[in-house]
Amino acid sequence: MQINDVVSIETLDNIALICLNNPPVNVASQALRVGIQKAVSQANVDAEIAVIAIYAAGRTFVAGADIKEFGKPPLDPMLPDLINEIEESAKPVITVLHGTALGGGLEIALGAHLRVGLNGLKLGLPEIHLGLLPGAGGTQRTPRLIGIPAAIEIILSGRHLEANEALGLGLLDRLSDESPREAAITAAKDVLSGTINPRRTDEIEVKPDHAHLDEMEAKLVQTHSHLVSPHKCVEAVRASTLPVNEGLKVERQAFFESMNTPQRAGLIHAFFGERAVSKVSEFKSTPREVAQVGVIGGGTMGSGIATACLLAGLRVILVETTEEALGRGIATIHKNLEGALKRGKLAQDRFDATKAALKGELQLTALDNVDLAIEAVFENMDVKKDIFGQLDKICEPGVILASNTSYLDLDEIAATTSRPEDVIGLHFFSPAHVMRLLEIVVGAKTDESVIATGFALAKRLRKIGVKSGVCDGFIGNRILAHYRKTAAYLVLDGASPQEVDRALEEFGFAMGPHKVGDLAGLDIDWMTRQRKAATRPEEERYSGHVADRICENGWFGRKSGKGYYLYESANMLPNPEVETIVAEEREKAGITPKPIAAADIVDRYMTAMISEAVRTLEDKIAARPLDIDMVLLFGYGFPRHLGGPMHYADTIGAKELINRIKTYAKEDSYYWRVPGLLRQMADDGTTFADMNR
Repeated sequence: MQINDVVSIETLDNIALICLNNPPVNVASQALRVGIQKAVSQANVDAEIAVIAIYAAGRTFVAGADIKEFGKPPLDPMLPDLINEIEESAKPVITVLHGTALGGGLEIALGAHLRVGLNGLKLGLPEIHLGLLPGAGGTQRTPRLIGIPAAIEIILSGRHLEANEALGLGLLDRLSDESPREAAITAAKDVLSGTINPRRTDEIEVKPDHAHLDEMEAKLVQTHSHLVSPHKCVEAVRASTLPVNEGLKVERQAFFESMNTPQRAGLIHAFFGERAVSKVSEFKSTPREVAQVGVIGGGTMGSGIATACLLAGLRVILVETTEEALGRGIATIHKNLEGALKRGKLAQDRFDATKAALKGELQLTALDNVDLAIEAVFENMDVKKDIFGQLDKICEPGVILASNTSYLDLDEIAATTSRPEDVIGLHFFSPAHVMRLLEIVVGAKTDESVIATGFALAKRLRKIGVKSGVCDGFIGNRILAHYRKTAAYLVLDGASPQEVDRALEEFGFAMGPHKVGDLAGLDIDWMTRQRKAATRPEEERYSGHVADRICENGWFGRKSGKGYYLYESANMLPNPEVETIVAEEREKAGITPKPIAAADIVDRYMTAMISEAVRTLEDKIAARPLDIDMVLLFGYGFPRHLGGPMHYADTIGAKELINRIKTYAKEDSYYWRVPGLLRQMADDGTTFADMNR
């Protein structure tokens, strides 16, 4: 019998089988909630029914709550109320879980009286990643089943559990390799025969463990002081020792307090942005087939790109210039694959086949039969142009020629070939087999089918593909080059590198800009400054004096043991010789250093970042504010809870940003200039969010 479009019920002797069928992932929409509520109620009033079993059609059980309903007026029945009704059912309720049971999906199961998992099931409570907490009983029923320490770990990590682990912890009562419907029937018969005993979760007492929760809260104060929901998770789990109705009230209040935070809005923006960014509507072309990839260069980037392609099931030919360099590259790739095997990212039965899909060569002519050639050598235009000139002659017509360049003019590279329409930029981020961002750089003549192939490749590699136009640095490095100058100016004007790093880390960045520079290698930016020296405007205040001198000493950061910090021991300490260099450069420039507050450091840094991001929109390098947000989130360590620089800019407002820029311009009118688009936004009241629609 069909209850509504997504829920049906059938009777098998004295068993009520409720089937959920809300494709593609059985999201807990209002229709699904209404259907479950009516079906459970109907089964309870049917005198012939003794047990109720809920299972799902399709590839998964309920994958989670309907996130599209967040922030909107509530639609009855609310998920917490529905789950309470399931728990209070006079007749035992079984849930059969397969595929994924996450968030609200798992919470539905927690309200049932018996949980059966099918092999291959993954379950978890990932709300923390959205700036929330499990708000439909997850913080109350999970501790009742598995205890406070295990429950708080699962809730704070938001990780997915395999079925066997969930069974061992007590989240599941049994595992089955039957189909969902057959497993439901089997479990119902076992309940009727007394083989297995259902139980109401709200009748289980929780052993208090305030010491453990106190320890967790102390850690969160140190590591997540800028977030709200982790602390609210602890607060709600602590309330699980209360009678369930009281604990649920605490949980619901904590949920709404988390919901009404800017961090939640930022994390939701990041969540939806990650899924929307690759939906580029202006091209409809079919991607070209890619089965074999050539990678030119076996250094850090080339070996990482090759690893990513191998893990995606592609065949790879790695080309280097010497046996020694080729050996190093292959060894690095093998090490990466072994790491993927250990972390469970690569199955044991695929490991040998994946290694065998890699071939090393010393001549570019070996790439005569690839579908895609990716150049990943160092940033030198002449070298890259020479390689593309050779590839043009070697590779068959229709083969895509891609450059991993971080800054250089893709159109100039493409012009060395007879097929600029087949040339594209695929800017990976190091380590390329780990970092999720892939800037897809589109030249003036790049064919639409090549662009489509770039996005298809990004999806296959499980990366976030973002379209970029051609300019020096594309989206990410162009913006980075600008706001990094602010960090250098702040140091020259009075802040120490450590003060700048500390202020931005407290704001939410995992690492400050000087630590990032040390990690990436200070020589990379040094070479870029040298490359651009001849075209640097006379009006520009040069920002590289301190960094140049550090590099002139051979201090390139972690790889040399010294940079802004010292890396010769286990502890990372400030490099005292940098302080001397800074003092000397201030004296040369006639600067009297002044204290700079942490808030001013953050405001200047973020305003510079936003200003240049706006200019990338004006110049049509980035198509949407959303694209910029995803580039900075997935490639540059922007704090996820802030949603990205464009989302964060909307929280400040165009008028306030203009006021800041005008104030800073009194010190440096060349660097601090108001973008025209920002003026327009201030005049008409539009936001960056409006431009994403």
